[in-house]
Parts: sequence; C-alpha cells; structure tokens
Amino acid sequence: MSTTLSLQIRKSQLGDTRLDDRTDTPLADGQVRVRIDSFALTSNNITYAAFGEAMSYWRFFPTGDEAWGNIPVWGFASVVQSLHPGVAVGERLYGYWPMATSAVLSPTRLSPERFADGAAHRAELPAVYNQYFRCNADPLYTADSEDTQALLRPLFITSWLIDDFMADNDFFGARTMLLSSASSKTAYGTAFQLHQREGIEVVGLTSAGNVGYCESLGCYHRVLRYDALDALPADTPCVYIDFAGNGALREAIHARFTGLRYSCAIGGTHVDELAAKGATRELAGPRATLFFAPAQIKKRTAEWGAEEFSRRMVAAWQAFTARATDAASPWLRAEHHRGGTAAQAAYAQVLAGKGDPRSGHILSLHAHPAGL
Repeated sequence: MSTTLSLQIRKSQLGDTRLDDRTDTPLADGQVRVRIDSFALTSNNITYAAFGEAMSYWRFFPTGDEAWGNIPVWGFASVVQSLHPGVAVGERLYGYWPMATSAVLSPTRLSPERFADGAAHRAELPAVYNQYFRCNADPLYTADSEDTQALLRPLFITSWLIDDFMADNDFFGARTMLLSSASSKTAYGTAFQLHQREGIEVVGLTSAGNVGYCESLGCYHRVLRYDALDALPADTPCVYIDFAGNGALREAIHARFTGLRYSCAIGGTHVDELAAKGATRELAGPRATLFFAPAQIKKRTAEWGAEEFSRRMVAAWQAFTARATDAASPWLRAEHHRGGTAAQAAYAQVLAGKGDPRSGHILSLHAHPAGL
C-alpha cells in the first residue's frame, strides 16, 4: 500500500511541527489521487495559519486531529490514479494542496480548463480555493515557469484585486497609499499595480534591513522604516494597506495619521505581533477592515463577465512576471527544499520572517523527483 507524508502544524503554537506518514485508503468511484510535486511556501501561507480558525483555512485539509492542522499551499501535482472518466492519469494540475506528498480529489463541474473538488467538507468553503486548473488548457501556464507561478500567482491575484478594490472606491479620497511589510511578495505586487495609477503615491513601510531591497524594486515612490512614520505629515490623506498584521504598528499609524481614510487588513506576516482580537475596535480613526479577495472576484466577474475578468488578469500577470523575473535584475529567485526534514526547516525560516526577501521557497515532501 502507498502512504502519504504530510507536514502538520500545531494550531495553538505555529512553531510546532510534525511529520505524519499514514497508509492511503483506496479511492472511491469518481475520485483521483495526485502526487504533489512542488509547492510554494510564503508569508501568505503563514497568514493562512494565523487566520486558520477565523477564516476556516484549517478546514480545507483536515488532519483528523483537532490540535493539528495542515496549511494549504499553492503548487503543482500530477494525477497518478483515477477512478473518474473525465480526468486521466498523467494530467498536470495547478491548485490548492495540503503540505503533503499526495492528495485525493473528487472532480466535479469539469471544463477543458478546470474542475472543482466536490469533497463534501469543502462545499461551504470559498469556491475560489476549490478550483483546479488543467495545465494543458491554462492561459497562465508554461512548463518552464512553474516555480514563478507557485510563488507569485496566488499572491499577485490578491495584489491585483487590492489595487482594483482601491480604484473601485476612488482610493477612498486619498492619494497616498501606505503598505506595510513592503518587501513581501503580495505587498510589492500591489505596489507594482498602484504605481501605474496616475496621481497615486505608493509608500512602502519596512524594517531597516529591507529598505534597500524595497527601494531597488522601483515600484515604491518612497520607502520608510517602521520607526520613521513622522517623515510624512500627520494630516496626509492616506490609506493603510496592512500586510504585516502588527498590532503596535497599526495602532501607531491610526494614532499618527489624522488624514487616514481607510485601513485595509490583508494578512499577518508578523505572526508574533498579530493584532489581538477586538483590538481594532479601540483604534483611532477608521475601523480596520479585512480584505477578502473572493468578494472582489465575485463583484468583478458579475460586472465584467468571466472572460473579461480573465483577460484583464492574464494581461496584468504577464506584465508583472516579466518584471519580477527579468534576468538583469530579478525580484525573485527560487530556492528548492526536498524531503520532510528540509520542509520543516524551510517552514521555520518563513515563519520567523528571516532570510533574503529575493528568495522564494519551493518545497516538495518527496525525497526524490518523480521517476527517480
């Protein structure tokens, strides 16, 4: 019998991990088993864990033990066994996976481009996370860019939607956008989009060690250290786009900027300093509001139609990745980690927020590539 190795996280203590190896159960009719070949691990996945209970991220891939969870990740897999007539062995898929060597899906709503997982426990979860893209018909797919797709695709889609949401609301009457955790991929993807908006100033907020990197990206008009907020006038009409989730920083921004028009909470890259529940109610100025990407997808799909939504997104993605992977000065380089122990070490590094911001972590729990 085959087995599946997974990397699990203690929900109450995100620094605790374990490797779980269990025997696979036989497939039921209509199911497929995939080999998860590679996936990205970024601060976005740490956000999934930090908001695992509040936003149901732990529910996608239950471990059978309430104390332990499996963080969802984005990456690539190949079908190795199929009891579904519409999905062939060998098919390549991009989508949302557990941190594991394999997964079982129940394909439903099949089209040439994609299908959904019809597993009962996922029925009430956001549909955007249940889509599996069939690589042979995916407009964003190229075989030589899998690492870039795994690292940037889910983040950039969020970035693109944040920019669209801001423009859709006329930037809440402000013309200065403050982005925390400016070296993170979702932040600089958002900055790349906002930078193209006429009359909008994009200000990156980051730690002292990442100022140079953020300045080198060219998509921030200004980059400030977290302790240099007084470089901006207090009455600056501004929007705070919070990728860090740092409670003390959020409080400082709300207290300093009397011209703050909107406070948009995106993620939690500073896990040790996440704002406490209920803390947003005590902030000066506007209430911090969590951005939920699926809501903007739903709105724009209804307004533009699915085809136009896809066309705009693909065009933006191609422009962004062309810049991010420019050989002369790439914003990103993939760093590969293979096997369970290496995956645990990479997770600890990403959780701690340490390492070179240009590094993008690509993991596989398989000790060897497929076929070896």
